[in-house]
Amino acid sequence: MRIVVAHNRYREAQPSGENTMVDSEIGQLTAAGVEVLPFIRSSDEIPSMPKSAKALLPISPIYAPRAQQDLSRLLTEHRPDVLHLHNPYPLLSPWVVRTAHKHGVPVVQTVHNYRQVCSSGIYFRDGVICQDCKGRALAVPSIVHRCYRDSRAQSALMAATLAVHRGTWRSVDRFIALTSAIADHLTDYGIPAERIVVKPNAVPDPGAPTPLGDGFLFLARLTPEKGVDLLLDAWRRHPVGSLGALRVAGDGELRPLVEAAAAERADVVYLGQLDRAGVRAAVEASAVVIAASMWHDVLPTVIIEALASGRPVLGTALGGIPYLVGADAPHEPAGTGPAAVASAVAGHAPPPAGPPAIPAGLLGGTAGWVVPPDPGALAAALPVARAGAALLSAPARLRYEQTFHPDVVLKRHLAIYASLTRPRPR
Repeated sequence: MRIVVAHNRYREAQPSGENTMVDSEIGQLTAAGVEVLPFIRSSDEIPSMPKSAKALLPISPIYAPRAQQDLSRLLTEHRPDVLHLHNPYPLLSPWVVRTAHKHGVPVVQTVHNYRQVCSSGIYFRDGVICQDCKGRALAVPSIVHRCYRDSRAQSALMAATLAVHRGTWRSVDRFIALTSAIADHLTDYGIPAERIVVKPNAVPDPGAPTPLGDGFLFLARLTPEKGVDLLLDAWRRHPVGSLGALRVAGDGELRPLVEAAAAERADVVYLGQLDRAGVRAAVEASAVVIAASMWHDVLPTVIIEALASGRPVLGTALGGIPYLVGADAPHEPAGTGPAAVASAVAGHAPPPAGPPAIPAGLLGGTAGWVVPPDPGALAAALPVARAGAALLSAPARLRYEQTFHPDVVLKRHLAIYASLTRPRPR
């Protein structure tokens, strides 16, 4: 099997889980005997581009002529079975889908965000969930609010790109939705259900889980949409030391908030930015991992890493988080108001029995719990999660083994390709 993997890498200065997962998938496919032809561009190339190439950058999200020429040559020479697209912006353009189809090559796209509809890709603006552009022929609100790179001109270009390529996206042969929430997003966009397959990312198996540590770990960018301020608000509603330690790892604009909390309370520990070994050590030192996202977070990798280590997860009931912890029961669709209102859980099932009372709105899954993104709800859930961590440790590891282990995910991945390939003529 011969596969072209097309991806515009995000800048290396901007930590990107998407870049990491694309690299990991290429490695897994190659190890499985798939011939992978990377068709990769990087946003880091932009500063060193010649003036003639830079002159074309404003139109490249709509049509990137050099990328189409290079891809056409690659497809003609190697005659791949499938083109697998990840991020097309800004140097590839969704036009690669049309180029592949012109050569008779089917296209798979992994959907990592909401950029079929939303210029920023995250359905989040000014501290709240926003879907103002949903259902519009042209995403005018994104232009008004400078949603793409804080520029009206670039936002207008991205809005035009989304309008031009609406038909392009709907021609993709198979979409890989990383979670059930992304599958719902694609269905709402008009993609037939038979062209959508839910296949999450995998993380390497760290081996048998170590005994549970104590307390909680929050590991994410320290930015408003990741919810560290929500978590600190909830944490302050408990006496110092009553829940063990809260370890916070990461960096970003809200770092001063975390440092102030660590100076104020002995049970808040700021770990800074961690390398891979540091992440694993922090996970193992904790009993529960927290994902307090205030946006419809697609697939926080830290959750899969937590499950792999036998740590249950307490998260907000947004985006892919309920799916990851096995709690993706029906919930209110996201709206345009504050996150606390936009995605309140419709019903709740009790987690494993423990001393604390089960708070309203808490939904127990096979590998953790989710709550509405509200400080009161999160505060009420913290003692429940601490008390129930030991009971959910083994189920958390089992969910990883059955759903997110590389062997399981690779098998599903290859089946998606196989469903689109035809036998090669001898």
